[in-house]
Amino acid sequence: MTADQVNQLIAHGKFPEFANRRELIETHISWVIIGTAFVFKIKKPMYYSFLDFSTLEKRKYFCEREIELNKRLAPDWYLDVLPVKENNGSFSIGGEKGSVIDYAVRMKKLDQAKQMDVLLRKNKVTASDIRALAKIIADFHRQAVIISEKDYLDVQKKFNALLEEADFLRERSGTLADDLIRRSVEQSDIFINAHRGLLIARLNSGLFRDCHGDLHARNIFLLPDPVIFDCIEFSDEYRQIDVLNEVAFLCMDLDAFGRPDLSDQFISYYNGLFPTMKTAEERQLFIYYKSYRANVRAKVNSLRARGAASDSQKALALAETDKYLRLMMGYLSKLVTSG
Repeated sequence: MTADQVNQLIAHGKFPEFANRRELIETHISWVIIGTAFVFKIKKPMYYSFLDFSTLEKRKYFCEREIELNKRLAPDWYLDVLPVKENNGSFSIGGEKGSVIDYAVRMKKLDQAKQMDVLLRKNKVTASDIRALAKIIADFHRQAVIISEKDYLDVQKKFNALLEEADFLRERSGTLADDLIRRSVEQSDIFINAHRGLLIARLNSGLFRDCHGDLHARNIFLLPDPVIFDCIEFSDEYRQIDVLNEVAFLCMDLDAFGRPDLSDQFISYYNGLFPTMKTAEERQLFIYYKSYRANVRAKVNSLRARGAASDSQKALALAETDKYLRLMMGYLSKLVTSG
């Protein structure tokens, strides 16, 4: 589908539910339509080096893959895949008439006020929430498929990909951003070269698993039982990672929200339930993984700044980029080999 067709679908299209109002949330890879009882997610027809939604067949496959993978943590929330149809210029999700032009993942609608990022901004996330979340994730990781073959240096390559944004950020934000990026890559290389043996040992001991891949506050509902959704379906490589890398993402996110206390509580509860960080060297690796996750957030926001539709959106994205670059460097400063 095109953006114009999605807007027509929202304004005049037929849905498998009645809705007085529909809300569109657009990400860089999908359109998410929020209705009354359901949420519908349509993948954008695009191609990146790590993602291929370029054909109708591939979008259908990844919609089905999204349902399959997310049922591991949200079995009652992800429902089915429905065709998006066009009939004489009119659009519908489901129905019998028309030709199939796309596919939509259908999910139950949950209370957006209970999303963890919303609650964090209101200072309403409690220690009991963190404890319940740690138990769910520890149980999930314990049962997740073990990955025995993996490029253990993959995280270093992804970290160093931030260099692709150096020229753009130097032009937009000055030499400081460029200097932070280049110093961070140097420190990352030093750390990884010093700890290759640890990464190999963790891979061989079964600590690389088929995880969620995108574990941060916006992808969590803090209901009586926390619901974790929107895992990475488009790339096994980004999802099949060290479990410590996975939880580092959530802990970095909590730090970024100004709640290092909750971050510390989470990793303490999690590690007590599923001990994956037993040595001082592994604690250093956990800090490195947090720096990597801040690195990724910095790159994503830099890309958003590149594609921003207005100066205000660009300024906001650049401010977020700067925040995550500084957070990344703060973590790296705590690594023994970076000092």
